[in-house]
Amino acid sequence: MAKVYYDSDADPRLLDGNTIAIMGYGSQGHAHALNLKESGVNVVVGLRAGPSWDKAEAAGLQVLVPEEAAEEANIVIILVPDHAQKDLYYCFIEPHMDRGKTLMFAHGFNIHYSQIVPPPGVDVSMIAPKSPGPILRQFYTQGIGVPALVAVHQDATGKALQTALAYGRALGCTRAGVLETTFAEETETDLFGEQAVLCGGVSALVKAGFETLVEAGYQPEVAYFECLHELKLIVDLIQKGGLTLMRQSVSDTAEYGDYSMGPQVIDDCVRENMQAVLDAVRDGSFARQWITENQTGRPGFNLLRKLEREHPIEEVGKELRSMMPWLNE
Repeated sequence: MAKVYYDSDADPRLLDGNTIAIMGYGSQGHAHALNLKESGVNVVVGLRAGPSWDKAEAAGLQVLVPEEAAEEANIVIILVPDHAQKDLYYCFIEPHMDRGKTLMFAHGFNIHYSQIVPPPGVDVSMIAPKSPGPILRQFYTQGIGVPALVAVHQDATGKALQTALAYGRALGCTRAGVLETTFAEETETDLFGEQAVLCGGVSALVKAGFETLVEAGYQPEVAYFECLHELKLIVDLIQKGGLTLMRQSVSDTAEYGDYSMGPQVIDDCVRENMQAVLDAVRDGSFARQWITENQTGRPGFNLLRKLEREHPIEEVGKELRSMMPWLNE
């Protein structure tokens, strides 16, 4: 069983007298900055001039250009997208990573695949909330929290884990529980989950079901409802009470179809394909491919994005969603 830490395991006094630089003000960045500030932590946000700078200032946060934020801070957490982290680090943060400082992340990609190699005298740790930033922020304001993962890559001071837990408490995550992991485990499971299940797997399954029905002569609109629209209802039940609650909530016909036909769709061949996905994550070949895409202007990524946005399920969905204004509430 993973070690789980709660409020009683995290000493908020470890952040006293420290300045924390939040690099980025997107989904995670804004939630981290505001939660920390309201927990009494001294926070600065590292940004370039633009809309995010104005939003952060309007929220009452001190905003500095990245190099100034990194110089002023004792703890720096990088919350920009994976592909932008390396340049941000080496251009603006590394010159100010003095011995005894802490470098933090919310995802381990750049450390695990050695895109960022911090100097030996700094602590390197991770707090990875298991929710989008808006939910992290919402739950904090409600006096509750979302679970998170904690990991230490480099413990130069002997206090890297304790500092990360104090940070997690200021986010509100130790209210729910923070599970100990490693940078390797967090990165590899996160990438595999995205590719095989949450994004790649679900998208491919939805499209395959839609295409099967349409090619068999059924109306695209009906296929959309059956293979995409109703998916949220099922996922909500699974999230709330696992597969058991979902199966208790659907009809017996649907439950029997789950047991008898599900394994025919997700068969041993699919499991072999999933293993190949995991192998590419673990041996670094996926990471190298993604890094090369970004270094060469993203030709493959941009083409795939264009093709997917033009898929018939997107055209049908756009029309049907216009009939359901409550989806935008």
